[in-house]
Amino acid sequence: SREFVDGLPGRIVAAGRNFGTCDAGAGRRVLVEYVSANPTGPLNVVSARAAAVGATLVRLLRATGHDAAGEFYVNDAGRQVDLLGQSLAARFAERVGVERSLPEDGYQGDYLRDIAAELPEGEARAALADPAGAAWFRDQALERMVREQRRDLDDYGAEFDRWFRESELHRAGEVEATRRALEERGMTYRATRPEVDDGGAGEEAAGPVEEATWLRTGRFGDGKDRVVVRSNDTPTYLLPDLAYHLDKRRRGYDVAIDLWGPDHHAYVTTMKAALAAAGVAPGFLEVLIVQQVNLWQSGADGKREQVKMSKRRGRLVTLRDLMEDVGADCARFYFLMRSTNAHLDFDLDEARAQNDENPAYYVQMAHARVCSILAYAAERGLAPAEGPATPLEAAPEAALARRLAVFPEVVRGAAMTREPHRLPAYLVESAAELHRFHHDCRVVGDDPTLSRSRLRLMAAARTVFANGLALMGVSAPERMERATEAAG
Repeated sequence: SREFVDGLPGRIVAAGRNFGTCDAGAGRRVLVEYVSANPTGPLNVVSARAAAVGATLVRLLRATGHDAAGEFYVNDAGRQVDLLGQSLAARFAERVGVERSLPEDGYQGDYLRDIAAELPEGEARAALADPAGAAWFRDQALERMVREQRRDLDDYGAEFDRWFRESELHRAGEVEATRRALEERGMTYRATRPEVDDGGAGEEAAGPVEEATWLRTGRFGDGKDRVVVRSNDTPTYLLPDLAYHLDKRRRGYDVAIDLWGPDHHAYVTTMKAALAAAGVAPGFLEVLIVQQVNLWQSGADGKREQVKMSKRRGRLVTLRDLMEDVGADCARFYFLMRSTNAHLDFDLDEARAQNDENPAYYVQMAHARVCSILAYAAERGLAPAEGPATPLEAAPEAALARRLAVFPEVVRGAAMTREPHRLPAYLVESAAELHRFHHDCRVVGDDPTLSRSRLRLMAAARTVFANGLALMGVSAPERMERATEAAG
């Protein structure tokens, strides 16, 4: 109704920071595990995308009444971390003139030379000469890489309630306890071949020549049973992963949302089947696949070219590089603009530009313009209207009010569907609506009553833009270049 539309700006302003929140989650406990990159190198752009999505999802869940937390799982056990330590030992040997080659499949990035340069020479030489010294290099590399990842994520605005280490599970005996529990449930068996085998390619399908322990994941929708303990009695990655998710359940979480990289797509079915084998009810685990990021920029010839990246070989664009290049705000906004299950082409030239072609700048400019209009009015003794609603006479006024009013439903929908990309899409559309309004309607004019009514609408717009950007972890500046143009 007309009266309902007229009253929208006042209700938005009155709600303030709470506008967009609701109690739809009813206190349901949700743990969002995101990034969880192997501590084998600096965070890359796929991790940067996961960080933006995960942090925003936690904020969206909290805004909709969930008891949500964020967690980073540190894979500090296993072959990859051992290779990292061996690679660091080789780089330190290079530093002091000792002959030692990089291991096959080792890490070749210059970041290891930087770490090697920081190592205390006496201790490092002793470890290099000690047959058991590989563990020292592994621990040095691990702690320094985790510290760097934490620093970069803090600066990026990705907050975690806990950094959970895989080694904690092993020390606490939870991996072995999970193995025993599966045996007691009759979900494991010893064999040289899986009892369930779809004939497809893969490590298990190729068949170990020695007896191993298999988990009956084939009963629960997986294509075949999977090895959980190798013939040498060491667990595969599936067993500690399962132990970790069972730990999440024991901590009282109703839902575990994991953000995984594109190379883990096939693992989703296996992990859900393993949880079912352990007796966890369906629906506990939700997995969002965060697809690949392709960086593009203009080459020397002016043509767009893709930036090539490889962590193992050391050619990579890191999260830190990206923040220093386009800024954390812009990076977060761009990473949130597309669904996680779609590949993202990140245009670095566009992101560097401070103009309306840059969607992050475009939305921030809308917020700054509204702030400028309100400041301009305040200097002339005009404040937003209070009290009863005043008619929104012009069509652009009503259109903007309606657009602002749907913000709570956008937030709720983004949280419930786990689709944070709805938020930047809405804000870009709202910014366009704001700019259309500003083009067609003068806010501060000769009629004080009309001016104060439109200022209330501007205050409502400021609320929506500020709240929306806050959910994305993006700043809402009050002043920007061009924002003060034609402020009235």
